[in-house]
Amino acid sequence: MTLRARLASSLALAAACGAAGAAPFAYITNQGSHDVSVIDLERQAVVATVPVGRSPAGVVAASGLGLVFVSNPDSRSISVIDMRRQAVVATLPAGDGPVGLDITPDGQWLLVADWYRNRLLLLPSRGQAAPREVAVGRAPAGVAAHPDGRSAWVAERDDNQVAEIDLGSGRVLRRVAVGEHPFALLHDAARQRLYALNVLSNDLSVIDTRSLTVTATIGVGRAPYGAALADGGRLLYVSNQHDDSVSVIDAQTLRPLRTLRGFGYPEGVAAHADKVYVVNWMDDDVSVLDAASGQQLRRVATGRNSRAFGAFIGAPTPP
Repeated sequence: MTLRARLASSLALAAACGAAGAAPFAYITNQGSHDVSVIDLERQAVVATVPVGRSPAGVVAASGLGLVFVSNPDSRSISVIDMRRQAVVATLPAGDGPVGLDITPDGQWLLVADWYRNRLLLLPSRGQAAPREVAVGRAPAGVAAHPDGRSAWVAERDDNQVAEIDLGSGRVLRRVAVGEHPFALLHDAARQRLYALNVLSNDLSVIDTRSLTVTATIGVGRAPYGAALADGGRLLYVSNQHDDSVSVIDAQTLRPLRTLRGFGYPEGVAAHADKVYVVNWMDDDVSVLDAASGQQLRRVATGRNSRAFGAFIGAPTPP
Protein backbone atom coordinates (compact mmCIF):
# COMPACT_ATOMS: atom_id res chain seq x y z
CA MET A 1 0.00 0.00 0.00
CA THR A 2 1.35 3.46 -0.91
CA LEU A 3 1.88 6.23 1.65
CA ARG A 4 -1.16 8.13 0.41
CA ALA A 5 -3.30 5.02 0.43
CA ARG A 6 -2.25 4.19 4.00
CA LEU A 7 -3.14 7.66 5.24
CA ALA A 8 -6.40 7.77 3.33
CA SER A 9 -7.34 4.40 4.80
CA SER A 10 -6.53 5.53 8.35
CA LEU A 11 -8.53 8.74 7.96
CA ALA A 12 -11.53 6.85 6.61
CA LEU A 13 -11.30 4.40 9.50
CA ALA A 14 -11.14 7.21 12.06
CA ALA A 15 -14.13 8.99 10.54
CA ALA A 16 -16.18 5.81 10.51
CA CYS A 17 -15.66 5.06 14.22
CA GLY A 18 -17.63 6.69 17.00
CA ALA A 19 -15.94 8.26 20.01
CA ALA A 20 -14.97 5.76 22.71
CA GLY A 21 -14.11 6.70 26.28
CA ALA A 22 -13.43 10.09 27.80
CA ALA A 23 -11.30 12.77 26.19
CA PRO A 24 -8.85 14.39 26.00
CA PHE A 25 -6.00 11.92 26.16
CA ALA A 26 -2.25 12.06 26.76
CA TYR A 27 -0.22 9.80 24.47
CA ILE A 28 3.02 8.80 26.22
CA THR A 29 5.69 7.16 24.07
CA ASN A 30 7.60 4.45 25.96
CA GLN A 31 11.07 3.87 24.53
CA GLY A 32 11.81 0.77 26.58
CA SER A 33 8.54 -1.13 26.10
CA HIS A 34 7.97 -0.04 22.47
CA ASP A 35 4.44 1.15 23.07
CA VAL A 36 2.27 4.15 23.90
CA SER A 37 0.40 4.61 27.18
CA VAL A 38 -2.93 6.40 26.64
CA ILE A 39 -3.98 8.43 29.69
CA ASP A 40 -7.57 9.62 29.97
CA LEU A 41 -7.12 13.08 31.48
CA GLU A 42 -10.60 13.13 33.02
CA ARG A 43 -9.98 9.86 34.86
CA GLN A 44 -6.22 10.47 35.34
CA ALA A 45 -5.59 6.83 34.46
CA VAL A 46 -4.12 4.75 31.65
CA VAL A 47 -7.00 3.37 29.57
CA ALA A 48 -5.02 1.69 26.77
CA THR A 49 -1.53 0.53 25.86
CA VAL A 50 -0.83 0.64 22.12
CA PRO A 51 2.11 -1.34 20.63
CA VAL A 52 4.04 0.71 18.06
CA GLY A 53 7.50 0.49 16.45
CA ARG A 54 10.82 0.20 18.21
CA SER A 55 11.96 2.87 20.66
CA PRO A 56 9.18 5.42 20.10
CA ALA A 57 10.19 8.98 20.95
CA GLY A 58 8.40 11.81 19.15
CA VAL A 59 4.66 12.36 19.17
CA VAL A 60 2.09 14.83 17.90
CA ALA A 61 -1.62 14.55 18.58
CA ALA A 62 -3.59 15.93 15.62
CA SER A 63 -7.03 16.47 17.14
CA GLY A 64 -8.57 17.76 13.91
CA LEU A 65 -7.70 14.51 12.18
CA GLY A 66 -8.49 12.31 15.17
CA LEU A 67 -5.02 10.82 14.78
CA VAL A 68 -1.77 10.62 16.74
CA PHE A 69 1.57 10.30 14.96
CA VAL A 70 4.46 8.57 16.76
CA SER A 71 8.07 8.44 15.57
CA ASN A 72 9.93 5.13 15.94
CA PRO A 73 13.64 5.90 15.31
CA ASP A 74 14.83 2.29 15.54
CA SER A 75 12.10 1.10 13.16
CA ARG A 76 12.54 4.06 10.80
CA SER A 77 8.81 4.54 10.81
CA ILE A 78 5.80 6.54 11.97
CA SER A 79 2.92 4.78 13.73
CA VAL A 80 -0.51 6.35 13.19
CA ILE A 81 -2.94 5.88 16.09
CA ASP A 82 -6.67 6.46 15.75
CA MET A 83 -7.81 8.42 18.82
CA ARG A 84 -11.25 6.82 18.82
CA ARG A 85 -10.09 3.23 18.62
CA GLN A 86 -6.76 3.71 20.48
CA ALA A 87 -5.13 1.43 17.91
CA VAL A 88 -2.52 1.74 15.17
CA VAL A 89 -4.23 2.12 11.80
CA ALA A 90 -1.16 2.76 9.61
CA THR A 91 2.63 2.50 9.70
CA LEU A 92 4.56 4.88 7.46
CA PRO A 93 8.21 4.71 6.33
CA ALA A 94 10.07 7.80 7.57
CA GLY A 95 13.72 8.07 6.60
CA ASP A 96 16.58 6.70 8.69
CA GLY A 97 15.79 8.08 12.14
CA PRO A 98 12.59 10.07 12.65
CA VAL A 99 12.58 12.03 15.91
CA GLY A 100 10.70 15.33 16.27
CA LEU A 101 7.21 15.73 14.78
CA ASP A 102 4.66 18.44 14.19
CA ILE A 103 1.68 18.93 11.92
CA THR A 104 0.65 22.01 9.97
CA PRO A 105 -2.42 23.82 11.34
CA ASP A 106 -4.56 22.76 8.38
CA GLY A 107 -3.64 19.14 9.01
CA GLN A 108 -2.21 18.83 5.50
CA TRP A 109 1.43 17.99 6.25
CA LEU A 110 3.14 15.90 8.89
CA LEU A 111 6.61 17.35 9.53
CA VAL A 112 9.29 14.83 10.48
CA ALA A 113 12.88 15.54 11.54
CA ASP A 114 15.07 12.77 10.04
CA TRP A 115 17.98 12.76 12.50
CA TYR A 116 20.50 10.64 10.60
CA ARG A 117 19.84 11.96 7.09
CA ASN A 118 19.75 15.67 7.98
CA ARG A 119 16.35 16.21 6.40
CA LEU A 120 12.92 17.55 7.18
CA LEU A 121 10.35 15.17 5.71
CA LEU A 122 6.94 16.47 4.65
CA LEU A 123 4.45 13.62 4.61
CA PRO A 124 0.91 14.33 3.34
CA SER A 125 -1.72 13.53 5.93
CA ARG A 126 -4.52 13.69 3.39
CA GLY A 127 -5.16 14.44 -0.28
CA GLN A 128 -3.05 13.48 -3.26
CA ALA A 129 0.20 15.35 -2.56
CA ALA A 130 3.47 13.45 -2.81
CA PRO A 131 5.94 13.22 0.09
CA ARG A 132 8.71 15.81 0.01
CA GLU A 133 11.98 16.49 1.79
CA VAL A 134 14.14 19.50 2.65
CA ALA A 135 17.86 19.33 3.38
CA VAL A 136 18.65 20.88 6.78
CA GLY A 137 21.58 21.01 9.19
CA ARG A 138 23.11 18.23 11.25
CA ALA A 139 21.01 16.10 13.62
CA PRO A 140 17.62 17.83 13.24
CA ALA A 141 15.55 17.23 16.37
CA GLY A 142 12.61 19.44 17.32
CA VAL A 143 10.14 20.79 14.75
CA ALA A 144 7.54 23.55 15.13
CA ALA A 145 5.02 24.54 12.45
CA HIS A 146 4.09 28.19 12.02
CA PRO A 147 0.38 28.93 12.57
CA ASP A 148 0.09 30.25 9.00
CA GLY A 149 1.00 26.80 7.66
CA ARG A 150 3.52 28.24 5.22
CA SER A 151 6.70 27.79 7.23
CA ALA A 152 8.26 25.80 10.06
CA TRP A 153 11.29 25.86 12.31
CA VAL A 154 13.78 23.03 12.83
CA ALA A 155 16.37 22.67 15.60
CA GLU A 156 19.69 21.78 13.93
CA ARG A 157 21.20 20.27 17.04
CA ASP A 158 24.80 19.63 16.02
CA ASP A 159 25.09 22.99 14.24
CA ASN A 160 23.78 24.97 17.25
CA GLN A 161 21.23 26.66 15.02
CA VAL A 162 17.52 26.95 14.34
CA ALA A 163 16.41 27.06 10.70
CA GLU A 164 13.25 28.58 9.26
CA ILE A 165 11.89 26.53 6.34
CA ASP A 166 9.52 27.68 3.60
CA LEU A 167 7.21 24.68 3.22
CA GLY A 168 6.00 25.71 -0.23
CA SER A 169 9.39 26.01 -1.91
CA GLY A 170 11.26 23.64 0.38
CA ARG A 171 13.98 26.23 0.98
CA VAL A 172 15.77 27.32 4.14
CA LEU A 173 14.85 30.98 4.52
CA ARG A 174 16.95 32.01 7.53
CA ARG A 175 19.01 30.58 10.33
CA VAL A 176 19.81 31.84 13.82
CA ALA A 177 22.61 30.74 16.14
CA VAL A 178 21.38 29.64 19.56
CA GLY A 179 22.96 27.81 22.52
CA GLU A 180 24.73 24.46 22.47
CA HIS A 181 22.77 21.58 20.97
CA PRO A 182 19.19 22.87 20.63
CA PHE A 183 16.80 19.95 20.86
CA ALA A 184 13.17 20.90 21.55
CA LEU A 185 11.32 23.91 20.13
CA LEU A 186 8.18 25.56 21.46
CA HIS A 187 6.26 28.28 19.63
CA ASP A 188 4.66 31.04 21.71
CA ALA A 189 2.28 32.50 19.13
CA ALA A 190 0.81 35.15 21.43
CA ARG A 191 4.23 36.73 22.00
CA GLN A 192 5.68 35.94 18.56
CA ARG A 193 8.47 33.95 20.16
CA LEU A 194 10.14 30.62 19.64
CA TYR A 195 11.88 28.90 22.56
CA ALA A 196 14.87 26.67 21.76
CA LEU A 197 16.00 24.32 24.55
CA ASN A 198 19.76 23.91 24.52
CA VAL A 199 20.75 20.62 26.16
CA LEU A 200 24.51 21.28 26.46
CA SER A 201 24.54 24.95 27.48
CA ASN A 202 21.69 24.37 29.95
CA ASP A 203 19.66 27.33 28.80
CA LEU A 204 16.76 28.53 26.75
CA SER A 205 17.18 30.77 23.68
CA VAL A 206 14.24 33.16 23.18
CA ILE A 207 13.85 33.92 19.47
CA ASP A 208 11.79 36.75 17.99
CA THR A 209 10.01 35.01 15.11
CA ARG A 210 9.61 38.22 13.10
CA SER A 211 13.32 38.99 12.88
CA LEU A 212 14.59 35.49 13.74
CA THR A 213 17.00 36.92 16.30
CA VAL A 214 17.75 35.78 19.84
CA THR A 215 16.41 38.39 22.24
CA ALA A 216 17.17 36.64 25.55
CA THR A 217 18.94 33.62 27.00
CA ILE A 218 17.55 32.09 30.20
CA GLY A 219 19.53 29.69 32.36
CA VAL A 220 17.62 26.61 33.50
CA GLY A 221 18.67 23.21 34.86
CA ARG A 222 21.00 20.69 33.24
CA ALA A 223 19.91 19.30 29.87
CA PRO A 224 16.55 21.01 29.25
CA TYR A 225 14.44 18.68 27.13
CA GLY A 226 10.77 19.72 26.93
CA ALA A 227 8.70 22.87 27.42
CA ALA A 228 5.05 23.87 27.69
CA LEU A 229 3.04 27.02 28.28
CA ALA A 230 0.59 26.63 31.16
CA ASP A 231 -1.85 28.54 33.39
CA GLY A 232 -3.42 30.35 30.45
CA GLY A 233 -0.02 30.96 28.86
CA ARG A 234 1.27 32.82 31.92
CA LEU A 235 3.88 30.25 32.90
CA LEU A 236 6.55 28.40 30.96
CA TYR A 237 7.45 24.95 32.30
CA VAL A 238 10.81 23.41 31.26
CA SER A 239 11.92 19.87 32.11
CA ASN A 240 15.61 19.42 33.03
CA GLN A 241 16.70 15.82 32.39
CA HIS A 242 19.98 15.71 34.29
CA ASP A 243 18.74 17.70 37.28
CA ASP A 244 15.56 15.70 37.85
CA SER A 245 13.84 19.07 38.00
CA VAL A 246 11.41 21.40 36.25
CA SER A 247 11.99 25.14 35.86
CA VAL A 248 9.00 27.49 36.02
CA ILE A 249 9.40 30.82 34.23
CA ASP A 250 7.16 33.87 33.96
CA ALA A 251 6.42 33.77 30.22
CA GLN A 252 5.78 37.50 29.95
CA THR A 253 8.83 38.85 31.77
CA LEU A 254 11.03 35.75 31.24
CA ARG A 255 11.89 35.82 34.94
CA PRO A 256 12.62 32.42 36.54
CA LEU A 257 10.13 31.86 39.35
CA ARG A 258 10.92 28.50 40.93
CA THR A 259 12.56 25.13 40.44
CA LEU A 260 10.46 22.05 41.15
CA ARG A 261 12.16 18.85 42.39
CA GLY A 262 11.29 15.19 42.70
CA PHE A 263 11.20 14.02 39.07
CA GLY A 264 12.98 11.07 37.48
CA TYR A 265 14.89 12.20 34.38
CA PRO A 266 11.96 14.29 33.12
CA GLU A 267 11.51 14.55 29.38
CA GLY A 268 8.20 15.47 27.73
CA VAL A 269 5.97 18.12 29.28
CA ALA A 270 2.54 19.39 28.23
CA ALA A 271 -0.32 21.36 29.75
CA HIS A 272 -4.08 21.00 29.62
CA ALA A 273 -6.65 23.09 31.49
CA ASP A 274 -5.30 23.71 35.01
CA LYS A 275 -2.73 20.90 35.02
CA VAL A 276 0.77 20.18 33.74
CA TYR A 277 1.96 16.69 32.81
CA VAL A 278 5.66 15.86 33.18
CA VAL A 279 6.94 12.55 31.76
CA ASN A 280 9.59 10.74 33.85
CA TRP A 281 11.90 8.51 31.78
CA MET A 282 13.63 6.91 34.78
CA ASP A 283 10.52 6.45 36.92
CA ASP A 284 8.23 5.10 34.17
CA ASP A 285 5.42 7.48 35.03
CA VAL A 286 3.86 10.90 34.56
CA SER A 287 3.76 13.57 37.26
CA VAL A 288 0.51 15.55 37.31
CA LEU A 289 1.01 19.08 38.61
CA ASP A 290 -1.25 21.98 39.49
CA ALA A 291 -0.38 24.50 36.77
CA ALA A 292 -0.57 27.64 38.91
CA SER A 293 1.45 26.43 41.89
CA GLY A 294 3.51 23.55 40.50
CA GLN A 295 2.32 21.32 43.33
CA GLN A 296 2.31 17.60 42.51
CA LEU A 297 -1.20 16.16 42.57
CA ARG A 298 -0.54 12.54 41.59
CA ARG A 299 1.63 10.23 39.50
CA VAL A 300 0.35 7.91 36.77
CA ALA A 301 2.34 4.76 35.95
CA THR A 302 3.16 4.26 32.26
CA GLY A 303 5.38 1.92 30.20
CA ARG A 304 9.15 1.60 30.38
CA ASN A 305 11.39 4.61 29.73
CA SER A 306 8.66 7.12 28.91
CA ARG A 307 9.62 10.06 26.66
CA ALA A 308 6.68 11.81 24.94
CA PHE A 309 8.78 14.30 22.95
CA GLY A 310 6.23 16.68 21.46
CA ALA A 311 2.61 17.80 21.71
CA PHE A 312 1.25 14.63 23.28
CA ILE A 313 -2.23 15.78 24.41
CA GLY A 314 -5.25 15.71 22.11
CA ALA A 315 -8.91 14.87 21.71
CA PRO A 316 -10.74 13.71 18.59
CA THR A 317 -13.10 16.32 17.22
CA PRO A 318 -16.66 15.14 16.48
CA PRO A 319 -16.99 13.50 13.04
